[in-house]
Amino acid sequence: MVAQIQLAGIERVFHLGDSDVHALRNLNLSISAGEYVAVMGPSGSGKSTLLNLLGLLDRPNTGLYRLEGRDVTTLSPDEQARVRSERIGFVFQSFHLVPRLTAAENIALPMVLAGLPPAQRNIRVKQALKDYGLENRADHRPDELSGGQRQRVAIARATIMQPAMILADEPTGNLDRATGEEVIRLLEGLNAQGVTLIMVTHDSALGARAHRQLLMEDGAVKQDQRLEPATPPCAAPT
Repeated sequence: MVAQIQLAGIERVFHLGDSDVHALRNLNLSISAGEYVAVMGPSGSGKSTLLNLLGLLDRPNTGLYRLEGRDVTTLSPDEQARVRSERIGFVFQSFHLVPRLTAAENIALPMVLAGLPPAQRNIRVKQALKDYGLENRADHRPDELSGGQRQRVAIARATIMQPAMILADEPTGNLDRATGEEVIRLLEGLNAQGVTLIMVTHDSALGARAHRQLLMEDGAVKQDQRLEPATPPCAAPT
């Protein structure tokens, strides 16, 4: 397998008043294309910092980050934004939808920012609405959608640019068990199609579904374990 992600000697330090907080400590990590990885550990262990760094939402103080063989730590903010747009999708616990935009407009937003022509955007959005069972919610704003529908919109938005990697931060945290199961099956279906899935979770049952678990503690990976899938991956909507 090709190493899609390579981290070497990553350090991330936050300066809080007179104190330095080492969120990531000399982190070395390799993740291959198509892997399904659960990142686990107690609060403050560095999970979300790692996810933000992988998603180019943050920069390390020291160390090397190669994404698909390219050193992305040396890129300018504009270059990083382009890589983020084209190669990485994000799914958050709190959805992060734009309140004034409809479901269809939220899904289209990454394509608008990337400068895709309207005709192409419309075709992709129409297909995404169909794929995720949102056709009758296209013109609804987030406050008119259920939690599960909002997360489906978020996943559709995250995948509309056909990224190679999805980063999910507690994607079921605001959902009931049944709706959370539906959302996870959607993400696992995308992974079954070859998309790398890296998910931060506190849920041990959810973490057990991944093919690999990273247990973090004090900014470092304390355990790196490969697992047999607890449930077979299902096909994503096509």
